[in-house]
Formats: sequence, C-alpha cells, structure tokens
Amino acid sequence: MYLKEISLKSLIPLMLLTLILTAGCSTGPEMKKLQPQALNSNSGAGGHEFEISFRAGEGHNHPTFAFWLESMDEKYLETLFVTRSVATGYFGHGDLGDGRWSPDSGAAYRPATLPYWLHKRIPAGEAFVMPGSDSPVLDAVTGATPKYDFDLRARSSGSYTGPFRLLLEINQTWDWNQHWHNNRYPEDPLYKSSAQPAVLYAVTIDPGLPGREYVLNPIGHSHWSGGSGEIFTDLSTLTTALQIAERVQVRLVK
Repeated sequence: MYLKEISLKSLIPLMLLTLILTAGCSTGPEMKKLQPQALNSNSGAGGHEFEISFRAGEGHNHPTFAFWLESMDEKYLETLFVTRSVATGYFGHGDLGDGRWSPDSGAAYRPATLPYWLHKRIPAGEAFVMPGSDSPVLDAVTGATPKYDFDLRARSSGSYTGPFRLLLEINQTWDWNQHWHNNRYPEDPLYKSSAQPAVLYAVTIDPGLPGREYVLNPIGHSHWSGGSGEIFTDLSTLTTALQIAERVQVRLVK
C-alpha cells in the first residue's frame, strides 16, 4: 500500500507538467477559433468605412445574414455585406435532419431566409425577385458564411451627411422551437426552410461622429416564409434565434 501511494504521488507533478506544456504549445483548430475571421467588403468604394464586430452566440450554426444601410425614414440605401448563399440563390449547406449538415444543397428558392432585406432592396413598384444565377448581388459585397466570430471592414459606396440606420438581418434554418414548430404552417413549404424567422438588428449612425462605437440591438423579426417585407416587433416567441449573435458592434471609421 505504501509503495502504491508513493508511486501515485510521484505521478501527479508529471501529469500537471504535461497539461501545462500541452496547453502552452497548442496551435490546432481550437486555438484558431479564438481569433475572429477577418472579412472585407466593397474595399474600393469611397464612402463611409465601418468596422463591424460580430461575436457568435450559443445558437450560431451556419446562419445567413446581411448588413445594409437605410435612411431615417426606412428607405433602402445600399448593402454592405450579404452571405453568398442568398446573394446567388445557391445554398452551400443543408440540414440532413439529424444534426449533420450536407456540404452542398444546391440552387433553391428561399425567400424566408432574409425577407426584410430581400424586399427592401427591390425598388418601389417593381416585382419581387430573388437573387439568382441570372441576377446575383455584386461580388464586392458578398462572401462565404463565417464559421464563428468575425470582424468585417466594410465601405459604403455613398457618403451621407445626415444620420442613417445600419441594419443586420440574420437567420438560421430549421431551428424549430415550441412556437415555431414543423407543423405550424403545414401548407407552406417556404416556412419549413426557415422555422424561427429571421431576426432584425438596427442602430442609428451619426456620420458627423467618426470613431464612435455603436451596439446593434434586436428590433423585431421578419415574415416567417418571406411573404412580405414586414417587421414584427414581438420577439417573445423566439428562443435560439436570439442566440445566433451574442454581440454585434460597429465603429464608424470615417
């Protein structure tokens, strides 16, 4: 018994040393995930410059999203960044139903992804059209969906003298909950590609105050199947959809 105790005690310092050395020398994927992904959008434009910091929440898993600008009377100005899937109508990930994701789900018509942005970008009086292979969003403001945290440096094409709004719409497909369940709209297949609807975040930017930082806050959710560009301000039915983003912060560089 005495020999066994001595042997165990002698192993403890060695085990601790091994753990310390392993932690200090790690350079694998786990460490890389701690560094936000750097993104750039419309870098050649001559308008305002924004630094947008996105920190993923517990509900984050391949969401689709768009950042854009609106006037104070809610008129669409321009897109700063949108994930390539909705920008081209070609979706690179699909849920297989058991927690796994397929690497390629192909071209699809999914107006429930980002309904508010999709409707806003259509000029008044024109018919609603989804981006697709024949009418994609400009490459300068599109990019692949980041896998985790990211820092986006984006430029606007226009320069605005008065206050304007910066918005984010974000959606994660098939994130069912007790309210937004699979049978809520059984006759609406477009709803089933979304589940909990897209969440809208917004903040007012003053271009006369360069260097100022702002935090985007949720203001509502979009139509559950993309049937309109309405905003629904009741967020009480959303659960994990409000956890896709933990914090979204923007700094106006100039």
